[in-house]
Amino acid sequence: MKVSPWTRYGLRVVALGYLFVLLVVPVTLIFWRSFEHGLGQFWEWITTPAAIAALQLSLVIVAIVVPLNVVFGIVTALALARGRFPGKGILQAVVDLPFAVSPVVAGVALILLWGYGGWFGGIEGLGFKVIFGFPGLVLATLFVTLPFVVREVEPVLREIGTEQEQAAATLGANGWQIFSRITLPAIRWGLTYGIVLTVARALGEYGAVTMVSSNFPGISQTLTLLVNSRYTDDYNEFGAYAAATLLMLVAIVVLIAMSLIERRARNRLAGASEEVGSGTGHTDEPALAVPRGPESIEHAQQVHIPHHRPTGNQEGA
Repeated sequence: MKVSPWTRYGLRVVALGYLFVLLVVPVTLIFWRSFEHGLGQFWEWITTPAAIAALQLSLVIVAIVVPLNVVFGIVTALALARGRFPGKGILQAVVDLPFAVSPVVAGVALILLWGYGGWFGGIEGLGFKVIFGFPGLVLATLFVTLPFVVREVEPVLREIGTEQEQAAATLGANGWQIFSRITLPAIRWGLTYGIVLTVARALGEYGAVTMVSSNFPGISQTLTLLVNSRYTDDYNEFGAYAAATLLMLVAIVVLIAMSLIERRARNRLAGASEEVGSGTGHTDEPALAVPRGPESIEHAQQVHIPHHRPTGNQEGA
């Protein structure tokens, strides 16, 4: 179908206007309100003990959740893309459950499981507090970030197929060698994108975290909870904007770091390919005469008998 230029330009204007209203305007407004009283006041708002403790707690949660989700995501994606077992559809539904269930409902479910009188509530009698403590925050964040790595890696595994893995197994490679040298390099971009989504969701999660947190500064108050506490409890509007800006800056730094890591890995791969290509020069090999038919073969099999001039005795004989 042929589309007129006016239609194309109109669609572009609508799309850009939609993104501008929903993304650019709110982010710009938050930045402007954060720095409205100057950089010094912004620095004071983000360097309070509560803000520093909330930032540290959010980063620790990310440092715990991301490796666990990476391991679980790769294993689950391999099982869904490569395996055939009963209950595969149920596993697919369980992986997508955090997308369908509200984070608040997930927080309530965690309270029913790990809280006082819950199925695993007896663990608090041993002095290990889950709900309204740090372990509850980790469990809530794990639940809401569970599907991202799986849903980014599984389509890549289906796309690359199993031919290279089977060939490596035929050549004698073990399971770890196949995974580390063939499977993992093939899924690295999908895995990277899944990690970025996991980090972003872990930093910005609020619904499930607020249900299992006591919201005490320095104990179980993350950056998102600090923003809400300043805005609704302390009526510190500009302090809430500053904390929100700090949260955005941390997310931007993580995205830039992941981009630099990707670029560095890509450059290393390109350099290795160039070295391999330059190292495979032309080698002189002996020329092989290939017979081109029966006549050639007969000619090659003929025995050459040198002709000598006969002597006198030979002539008489």
